[in-house]
Amino acid sequence: MLRLSVPRVGLALAGALLLAYAFVVAPGAWRAPDPGRPVRPAAPGALATADAPAVAAVAFPPAGRAFVGVMTDTGPYDLGAVDRFAAAAGRAPQVMLFGASWASATFDRALFDRIADRGMMPMLGWEPWDHAVDEAARDTGLPARQVDRLRSTQPEYRLARITAGDFDGYLRSWAEGVRSLGYPVAVRFAHEMNGDWYPWCERANGNRPGDYVRAWRHVHDVFAAAGATNVTWVWSPNARWDKTTAGLTGLYPGDDYVDWVGVTGYYGMGAFTKTYSSFDQIFGPTVAEIRALTRKPLVVTETAAAESSGHKARWIRETFASLPRYPNLIGLIWFEVDKEQDWRIAGSPDAAAAFAEAVATDRYDVTWSPAARPRAGP
Repeated sequence: MLRLSVPRVGLALAGALLLAYAFVVAPGAWRAPDPGRPVRPAAPGALATADAPAVAAVAFPPAGRAFVGVMTDTGPYDLGAVDRFAAAAGRAPQVMLFGASWASATFDRALFDRIADRGMMPMLGWEPWDHAVDEAARDTGLPARQVDRLRSTQPEYRLARITAGDFDGYLRSWAEGVRSLGYPVAVRFAHEMNGDWYPWCERANGNRPGDYVRAWRHVHDVFAAAGATNVTWVWSPNARWDKTTAGLTGLYPGDDYVDWVGVTGYYGMGAFTKTYSSFDQIFGPTVAEIRALTRKPLVVTETAAAESSGHKARWIRETFASLPRYPNLIGLIWFEVDKEQDWRIAGSPDAAAAFAEAVATDRYDVTWSPAARPRAGP
């Protein structure tokens, strides 16, 4: 916010002019960002001066462009991995996805500001569960499907409890915190809901059909009631790898409750390990299913290729060649983590070169600022 001081002078006219400036012009005025903190928008979606009407903010990303995002293992707590990713990619990411578990995470403005100060739109992966249960399940050394059953069984976090208002105090604390930021943030709530490996999936944890949509709408409405209108709500199912993965019918909350749609998928894990699978093979059927539900802007909210696949660079090149063919696909978030597999491009020269070549085009020449307006359509 631009701060003015009024000199103590004896001229009443000058004082009146200065006061008029402070109360009329300053709330919409802008200055160049300093190294410590970016400019915050005085009013969402517009810039104003005393001599001109408000001008609509630039859409993020602009039409015909797409952003590059990143998710790391340390998130906003340590941005070193982001620096290494940016160096490998030859382009700084414009979105950062990071996770927060309801059992332990309280709203912390510093985390969001740390991301925004680096020119990235924060995207919160908001997860209604106790992440410690997941960690304990993984430590058992059991097969993956047994781990999934253990970590997804958390009765305290059944969807019906969310809808019943049992977490409303917690929701309001986050809603008020997000509202206070004064700049746009994305919230990816309860992702991969069409699986059975999280306690918010309808096929797990004693949940029933219809529970997911009711819980989503309740969370959305709590934020709306708190005035947190600077949220871009991201609904993000998992790419279906076979007919055992649940379809999306009955899981979409509706266009009034969703701003962006997302999809998650990887090459080098699960069903996509035995033979080479292209981006189109992994994502195409699920994107088609999403497009039967909505035309909202689409984001690949998590993806990567495993180093062990032997085709990492090829997969990256072919993926970026495919992306423009998907209408209204506005961004891709790379999973820059060594977890179960090494998904990172940093430290993999061939993968880094392929990625850097792909994102060097004008399509990915995108800048995010707190004044940007998240894209709402084609």
